[in-house]
This record gives sequence, C-alpha cells and structure tokens, in this order.
Amino acid sequence: MKTHEPLSGVDAAWLRMDDPTNLMTITAVLVLEDPIDVGTLKEVIEERLLGFTRFRQRVRDPEESPRWEMDPHFDLDRHVRRAALPGAADQEELKARVSDLMSDPLDRSKPLWHMELIEDYLGGSAIIVRLHHCIGDGIALVQVLLSLTDEHFDPARFPTTEHTGRLSGFVEGAWKTLKETATVGSRILAEGTESLLNPSHALHRAKQGMSLGAALSKFAFLGTDTDTVFKGDLQVAQKATWSGPLDLTTVKRIGHAIDAKVNDVLLGAVAGALRHYLEAHDEPTDGVVMRALVPVNLRPLEQAFELGNHFGLVFLNLPVGTKNRLERVMGVKKQMDEIKGSAEAGAAFGILEALGHFPIEVEEQAVRFFGNKASAVMTNVPGPQEQLHIKGRRVQNVMPWVPRAGHIGLGVSIFSYNGEVRLGIACDGHLVPDPDTIIEGFELEFDELAADLSPEA
Repeated sequence: MKTHEPLSGVDAAWLRMDDPTNLMTITAVLVLEDPIDVGTLKEVIEERLLGFTRFRQRVRDPEESPRWEMDPHFDLDRHVRRAALPGAADQEELKARVSDLMSDPLDRSKPLWHMELIEDYLGGSAIIVRLHHCIGDGIALVQVLLSLTDEHFDPARFPTTEHTGRLSGFVEGAWKTLKETATVGSRILAEGTESLLNPSHALHRAKQGMSLGAALSKFAFLGTDTDTVFKGDLQVAQKATWSGPLDLTTVKRIGHAIDAKVNDVLLGAVAGALRHYLEAHDEPTDGVVMRALVPVNLRPLEQAFELGNHFGLVFLNLPVGTKNRLERVMGVKKQMDEIKGSAEAGAAFGILEALGHFPIEVEEQAVRFFGNKASAVMTNVPGPQEQLHIKGRRVQNVMPWVPRAGHIGLGVSIFSYNGEVRLGIACDGHLVPDPDTIIEGFELEFDELAADLSPEA
C-alpha cells in the first residue's frame, strides 16, 4: 500500500470545492427501529468499516498537492460520538440537528468522516453520518454504509486491502448482495438512466449521438435558467428535511400507465413540488424553467465498493412552468431519453478530472461558471429492496443528502429502500427557509398523479 498516494484529479477537485456556505460533505441518516448503544456501534464500525483504508487516512497538503496518508493518531473516539436531542426528541429535533451538522466542516487534520449516534430516538436510535465527497461519490459511499449492515457484511472481513480502497475477500460475499440491489433497486429506481449507469452503453451511445466536442460546446453556450427565489447569495446556515415513505409499486404503476420510467415520474413530481413552493410564496410560475445538475454514475456496478469519484454531470431542465402534471412528467422523460444518447456525463467527468490539476483559482472560476447555469443539484440513488439490520436492529429508513457546489442553494435527493421511496431536501437556510413546503408539494403531486391514473379515474 502506498503511504502517500496522490488524490486523483477529480477527488482533488471535490476536496477543493469546499466553501463555508457549501461544504462538500455527503450527509446521511440511518434510523433504527431498535436502540443501539455507542459501544456496539463502535464495534460495528471497527469490524465492518475500518477495513476500507481510506477511513483511516487523512489528506496531506490539501491546497497544493493533496495526497492520502495514514493518520498516525487515528482514534475511533474522535470520529464517533454520542448525542441527545432536545425537547420532544422527535423528527423535528432530528431535522434540526442534521441541519446544524451540515454547516459544520469536517476536521481536515483527521480522516474526513464522522458519525453521531442519537441513542434514544422514537424508541430506537438514529445515526447521522458525514463523509467528505473527496472520499467517494454517492454510489460508492452508499455501498460503504450498507457494508455496516448484517446482510452486506462478510464475516471473513478484510483479509487484504489495496490502497485504492478495493476489498478482496470482502467483495465476494458483498457482491452477491450488491447484484441483488442492482437487479432490483437499479432496475426499478434508476431505469430512467440505465444506459448511463453502464459505461460501455454510455460510450456506445455517445458514438451514435452527441460527440464529446458537441457536449463541451453545449456546456459552454448554455444560458442561465429562470431567476427564482432559489437563486441568490448563500449563507452558512443549512436546512435539511425529508418526506414520508412513498410506495415504490405505485410509482411503477404510474410510470407504466403513461409509458414513462420510474425516474421520469419522480423527477416530474419534483418539478411539481418546486412549482408548489413558488405558488405558496406568491412567486410567478408561468414559463419558469429550473435547471438541475444531475450526477450520473460512470463506473460498473461491480466496482461500487471502490472509493473515489467516478461520475459525470448532466443538465436537466425541470418544467416547473408547465401547468399539467402529466405533461411535466413527459417533459422530463423526453429530456432523459435525449441525455441517454449524449456524451454529456463523460464530458463533465473529464472537466472535473482536469480541474483537479489546475490552480485552485481556475477551478473556482469553472465551478462558478457551471453553478450559475443551474438552480439545484438532484440525485437519484437506488438502495437495496430488502429489510436490513445492524447487529439485529432493523433499519427503518436511510436518507442521504447530496452536497451542492458553487452558488447552488438547493439539493434534492431521492433514495429507495425496501419498497419505499423518500425525498430529501438540503438547502441554504436563507434562500429556502421552509423546505418542508417542497416536501408537501412532492407528496401532494405524487398523490394526485396516482389518483389521476388509478383504474377508477
């Protein structure tokens, strides 16, 4: 194992994008139906997480020539702590705690991750996880978190660990569960970008469709989207919230009824939720187009346990100004079909890789350039569709939030688990002081779509 392995260009780019108003930290909450104590959680982490070498490494010389090195002072107690919620200690207090932590930068003198355990939460426990984006992208980090569960853990543990974070003995057992996740979760939730999730498919389609040069030209000449309340100067305080569970079978039924992918239905519902927010604040909606940056996985699923970032970005215009909810879904579908034949994701990955090798001033200008062309970052990650446990405790739900680069103040995350879908919102607390209004709109949109397309309708 290399003792001073340099960060890849794209990992370095995400490290250097950190800003007090937009930290490049992926935050997630795992809610357990049964309580777990901090001692048991530390045992789980030591047994199931620390075999990933990256979680015992810190970044040296982050601004100039960033590289990984083993932390000579690594202490698990500095990365896992116990906390209690105030007042009623219910979901509202948990949302407030997550919001506060989103504004708190990780300590760069240590490995860039942290967990906080709420031992007593609604009869069970809640674990708030924070991981820096330079460690890995959403697909990789979700799989790392799932390795904490009984179903995704191989008792053979980590006989050998390569410097890249790839697991040798562990993969054989975990890959079985990952394949099940891929065949169920990916097929159901991410089918709207299925070809993009497979690099060979994406490259094949790129040869037939938009060239790399055309994709770069599109980025360069893309104008800004509509100026709405979601744009403006950012502040440090963040807000986090999430929806109740939506039935995945119902989402599939809606998609089948209008010949749309599940991904199209969910993103169309998000467009309706943002329209609902604007209407609730007496803001104009006619003709409004909100553009979102959407991460697209570019690694084979069997490599999901390798850390690092390997994804591109595509621009998606959300038809917020369209009045008819079915037309909003079909508008998303049309764009997603076009994106599947383009080289946009690969072009964006190449740009990010290059930026990591340029002076930080150049990177900041590029991030600002692309960030000004969008109002939100949206991610749609499929989770496993079976019930999970951590040391026998049932995992009730998992909610990850996507970080936002540049001056983008709104992050929208969709995650599926065990037959349910949840929407998470992470946003600038000044621009979007009441993100639960977006959640309200999303749940209303979903209910109305289901009612419109029910057999009795």
